[in-house]
Amino acid sequence: MNPIPMVDLGVQYEHLKSELDAAISGVMAGTRYILGPEVQALENELAGYLGVSHAIGCASGTDALHLALRAAGIGPGDEVITTPFTFIATAEAIRYCGAEPVFVDIDPRSFNIDPERVEAAVNERTRAILPVHLFGQPADMTALMALADRHGLKVIEDCAQSFGAEIEGRQTGSIGLAGAFSFFPSKNLGGCGDGGLIATSDDALAEEIRMLRNHGRRVDGYEHEVIGYNSRLDELQAAILRVKLGYIDDFNRERRRVAAGYRRCLETADFELPYEDHIGRHVYHQFTLLVPDGLREHLQASLRENDIASAVYYPIPLHRQPAFAQCRQAGDLGNSEAVAERCLSVPIFPEMTEEQIERVSDGLKSVKCEV
Repeated sequence: MNPIPMVDLGVQYEHLKSELDAAISGVMAGTRYILGPEVQALENELAGYLGVSHAIGCASGTDALHLALRAAGIGPGDEVITTPFTFIATAEAIRYCGAEPVFVDIDPRSFNIDPERVEAAVNERTRAILPVHLFGQPADMTALMALADRHGLKVIEDCAQSFGAEIEGRQTGSIGLAGAFSFFPSKNLGGCGDGGLIATSDDALAEEIRMLRNHGRRVDGYEHEVIGYNSRLDELQAAILRVKLGYIDDFNRERRRVAAGYRRCLETADFELPYEDHIGRHVYHQFTLLVPDGLREHLQASLRENDIASAVYYPIPLHRQPAFAQCRQAGDLGNSEAVAERCLSVPIFPEMTEEQIERVSDGLKSVKCEV
């Protein structure tokens, strides 16, 4: 049997080959490779899709977080409350600004930051909250925005895994002061290399971000107002993303189809399936199970023997990482540690067939039956 990868970018390329090849050829023929018409067109289209006034392309999702935080005025001496159960980039971006991440525990169902614990962590140094819409499940933005308003805090959304996810009809990334997106190839909307985007409806913030991404200058030339960065989205990536943006709703609908297939096949299995609340629209960047204690390694080995991929996102919470050993932990982080020990992500991508869904599900269930 053919291997089942976590994501099959090859089959997606084959489906879109003629459009992608034409888009790439158009950029090459036009010879505008930096901040050209494709970037401008993509930014306009993304702003419209997300429902914001400004969408600003940059070099990566990590840069999107960093630029949004810096433009929001986050700097040395400040604290930013975030989750320890996420990729390192979330907290890295805070440290890049000279600020300190403060880790608050997650809701064990959604895997997202727990708003009640966030409120308890606020102090005189707190300047912002950085929630993550993990695995495509929106965080509880209603509660987070309410407490941010009470305490005068800024909210920057980490939307690296949630492109197209909604909360009561609003896109993630359009609710806080800004939203940071990643176009890493495996993302729901992914390019063919690195890329990122900041979404905001704040005019002043958008102007600051555009200056920061381009060496601290507002227009092309040699007048630089601040020390900025070289963080520009490539024209080739913009052209590729414009093609894929036309299919993003189809991609996300198909991811939800695959997730529904897993739910059907695993309904009676002894796993905790991903949580969906009634106000958010999950877009399943990952399909992440909680498996019984002590079973994960055995499951992965058995799946691997059957040419089925799996992954653990994330085995070491950030508060356990040496790089953040000195950062403040606001309360007990037991939920994050427990989920990190039991989580297992299985393949999910829009082009997955029913046969592949059943094969992965059968592999999971057969291992459980043996233990």
